[in-house]
Amino acid sequence: MTRLSPTLRHRLAATDRALAGGWVCSGSPVMAEIMAGSGLDWLMIDMEHGPIGLGEVQAMLQAASGYPVTTIVRVPANDAVWIKQVLDLGAQTIMVPMVSTAEQAAAAVAHASYPPKGHRGVGNALARSGRWNRVDDYLANAAEHTSVIVQIETSEGVENAQAIAATPGVDGVFVGPSDLAASMGLIGQQTHPDVVAAVRRAFEGVQAAGKPVGVNAFVESAARGYVEAGARFLLVGADVGLVARGSEALAKTFIPAADATERASY
Repeated sequence: MTRLSPTLRHRLAATDRALAGGWVCSGSPVMAEIMAGSGLDWLMIDMEHGPIGLGEVQAMLQAASGYPVTTIVRVPANDAVWIKQVLDLGAQTIMVPMVSTAEQAAAAVAHASYPPKGHRGVGNALARSGRWNRVDDYLANAAEHTSVIVQIETSEGVENAQAIAATPGVDGVFVGPSDLAASMGLIGQQTHPDVVAAVRRAFEGVQAAGKPVGVNAFVESAARGYVEAGARFLLVGADVGLVARGSEALAKTFIPAADATERASY
C-alpha cells in the first residue's frame, strides 16, 4: 500500500509552533528541490502569479517529494477545472486566492471534493493523486488526503473572515497583505498600520471560527508580530526574491561602485 504525505492540516495539528514556508514562483523544478531541502516547513508552488503550468507543477511536486516538506499549490483562480487538474497531479494541499465570502469558500470546497459533497471529477486511476490506484480506498478517503486553504485578500474578505473560516471543508485561511493593501487604497504598503490592523481583524475572525490562520510576511519584524497575534503558518521568502537579493549582494561586494553606476544606466 502506498502512503501519501501529511497535508498542511495534519502538519498544523501536530505542532504548536508557527510553520515557516517559502514561495516558489520561478517555475523551476530545480529551484523547488533546492527550497524543499532548505529545512523550511512548507512550500507554496504559485500558479497564480508565476509562469507555472500543469506540467511544471507535477515536476515540482515530484522534485520536492523526496524531502520532509509539505507542498501547497496555489491555483490561478477559484475554478473547478483548475482545482480538479491540480489535485489529480498529486497536490494534497491547495490554496485558493481571492475568497471574499462564505459562498466563494464553499465553492472552493465543492471543487475539491468528490460527490456527494462536491463535484470533483473522478480520475484517480489515471493520475498521480491516488498514485495510479496504489493508494487503498483513495476515492472513499480523498478528504483525508487533501486540505483546502482559502485566501482572504480584500476588505470584504476581512469583514467576512469568520464566516469564511467556518465554512465546512475549509481547513485554514491565509491572509494576503499585498492585495488587501491594494483593496484599501494603500497599494504597495503591506506594513501600513491600517493594513496590519486589517490583517489582525481577519486573524480574529478566523480564530473565532477555530481554524488556523496564515499570512504572507517577508519583513521579519512583521512576521514575528503576526506570530505573536496567532499566525500558525507564514510565507517568509520567495525563491526569486532570494536569488535577486543574493545576486545583488554579490554585485555590490565585487563590482566597483563606479562601474555599477555606469552599468545601471544601460
